[in-house]
Amino acid sequence: MSIESFDRGLERVVGALVWIACALIPCIFTMIVIDVSIRTIGFTPPLFTSTVVEYALLYVAMFSAPWLVRQKGHVAIEAVVSLLPAAIRESLAKAVYFVCAFVSAYFSWLSIELFFEAIETGNLDVRGIDMPYWLQFLPMPFGYGLVSLEFLMFLVGLRHYYTYDLSEVKDSV
Repeated sequence: MSIESFDRGLERVVGALVWIACALIPCIFTMIVIDVSIRTIGFTPPLFTSTVVEYALLYVAMFSAPWLVRQKGHVAIEAVVSLLPAAIRESLAKAVYFVCAFVSAYFSWLSIELFFEAIETGNLDVRGIDMPYWLQFLPMPFGYGLVSLEFLMFLVGLRHYYTYDLSEVKDSV
């Protein structure tokens, strides 16, 4: 399997997860609107709303993070970096890719440990409704692991995160 075919498969997985994240957003919106509406007319809203919304927001963040890396949607300050000589710029970019990939892989590993520990203890997240504690950690290994793989694709040179085309910034400075 070539790196390009691996990347195409990675793109499909990341794309599927971001669609799941996109589907969760209107569900979150609907639950909040229903909860607030019920509360406004004087009735008691469902107990599960805030807990489910909090969990869903975590899933949205974890499922969309790899896509944001792929789309170069995270915050990057290129103005200063673009002023550096090309050799330093490329070395710095590779160092950033490596650190990001390593840290994301480390967080993925930690979240796997937390996930299995939560399953082993059988703890519950007791709030409006009881939720298995491991549900908090379920999306994290996938999200962080895929973010790590996306940064590795930058590291091996398949793509570049930084464009270094900031003529509009340089012209106004």
